[in-house]
Amino acid sequence: MQKIKTALLSYGMSGKVFHAPFLELHEGFELTGAWERSKKLIQQDFPEVKSYASLEELLADDATLVVVNTPVGTHYEYARQALLAGKNVVVEKAFTTTVAEAEALKQLAEEKGLKLAVFQNRRWDSDFKTVQQVIASGDLGEIVDAEIHFDRYNPKLSPKQHKETANSGAGILKDLGPHIIDQALCLFGKPDAVFADIRITRDNSQVDDVLDILLYYPNTRVRLKASFFVKEPLPSYIFHGRKGSFLKSRGDIQEDELKLGKKPDTTENWGKEPEAQSGLLHTEKNGVDIRRTLPTLSGNYYAFYDGMYQSIVNNTKEPVTATEGVHVMEIIEAALQSSTEKRNIIL
Repeated sequence: MQKIKTALLSYGMSGKVFHAPFLELHEGFELTGAWERSKKLIQQDFPEVKSYASLEELLADDATLVVVNTPVGTHYEYARQALLAGKNVVVEKAFTTTVAEAEALKQLAEEKGLKLAVFQNRRWDSDFKTVQQVIASGDLGEIVDAEIHFDRYNPKLSPKQHKETANSGAGILKDLGPHIIDQALCLFGKPDAVFADIRITRDNSQVDDVLDILLYYPNTRVRLKASFFVKEPLPSYIFHGRKGSFLKSRGDIQEDELKLGKKPDTTENWGKEPEAQSGLLHTEKNGVDIRRTLPTLSGNYYAFYDGMYQSIVNNTKEPVTATEGVHVMEIIEAALQSSTEKRNIIL
């Protein structure tokens, strides 16, 4: 099997939890190392790899794939430099800070004949995969109203300065927002218009920490919400169709398992939610009212990297394309404009 040498641009939580374990699991990848600025940690977990002292040193090495998993404000410049160096690139969310930056990266990758993907890993969460299955089944009929939440209770400011200092990459809209915006676009495509209320609610916060976005479709309204002041959360997925409803909590366990140091695998046992997290389906079939819990599918972020492997080796489409990344940024920019001007933004 062809090996794709891969380097990370950091080895903090994201590198250790979301990327390295799946690169290690997939036999088509070989981790070459990570750019580490202060703490030198990657060789504790992977003694055979390199700890690069600079981006220039990393890009001069023989990796063919670079994962840009640094603060959002750096994504555009680091991804641009990697593409100019002839590397295929995976960029974490938010893809960039503006639509113009996202489009520029997309064009550069196309000009260079390189692969560029956005790491929208929540597409492979167990809860969202189950939602997709329910909607595709037709059990709900045409969806008329939907809500997707990414709520937490965490009123304290993050110790990570780049997350709490006012800058173009900080705030909940570019942190949790890309997850739920991307999920909405996966389910319903691009909306006709956007209305949003983006606010600051935490004491001494300099960045937005509450979002409420309404996406307008011809026959459907989709509300996206995220907040740090939700002590008792509602279901994270609420879908009402002409035939019935589906309610589901945000129950994917992969992040928690990975933070505990557990190694992922490709079996159905990985990413398997507890039965208590099963969704509630209430619909009607052949005149019979049906109300039952629905088992949750297994989630696995391995699918992203398997898709990335196929994309590079067999020239298939990236698992999350740069075009899809541009679309998420378009919603983010429209939401910011809507919140500032207090009006609907037509796309």
